[in-house]
Amino acid sequence: MQVLGRDLGRTDYQTTLAAMQTFTANRTAETPDECWLTEHDSVYTLGLNRQGTRLPDNAIPVVPVDRGGKITYHGIGQVIIYVLVDLKRRQLNVRQLVQIIESSMIELLAGYDISADTKKDAPGVYVWVDGEQQKIASLGLRLKNQCSYHGLSLNVDMDLSPFSAIDPCGYAGLQMTQTKDLGIEKTPRELGQALMQLLKEKLAHV
Repeated sequence: MQVLGRDLGRTDYQTTLAAMQTFTANRTAETPDECWLTEHDSVYTLGLNRQGTRLPDNAIPVVPVDRGGKITYHGIGQVIIYVLVDLKRRQLNVRQLVQIIESSMIELLAGYDISADTKKDAPGVYVWVDGEQQKIASLGLRLKNQCSYHGLSLNVDMDLSPFSAIDPCGYAGLQMTQTKDLGIEKTPRELGQALMQLLKEKLAHV
């Protein structure tokens, strides 16, 4: 089963969230699965597991959202791919979908000789920098009627400083990194297109 890819360019977070929710609520058994590639202006998103979250003390808006997880940051220079998939039709469970998303990002980085890995209890993708494990990509999903929305974020060429105002994904002291700082000279759009293609191919073969 093929997956449609849409390059939305730069979008407003809340507008795109509403579009995902509408797409998911209105889809039928025949609706094709889609991946949406985008970048967002600066915004913190606060997931459903928000108890005890350290909120930022700055002017960047904080938007409560309906995905799992805690708080994260999105900004220009970060690749976002929203994954709108009918899990029942593809006979996937949510853990398998997470593994497909994570392995796509690991494979993308491996193409640039960057070794990346996952953590058992902390979804996302991590790399070692100067002997320290740092996070380069995050993910969070929501299921409705066994259909997913939300997705992944990969740090490419952005201002990482807003992450320091929060405990990213609930982990105090977690350091963030990005592909530019690892020597990958590709734009967010270039890496985003390549990552979306990898993700589409993996989904098409399950």
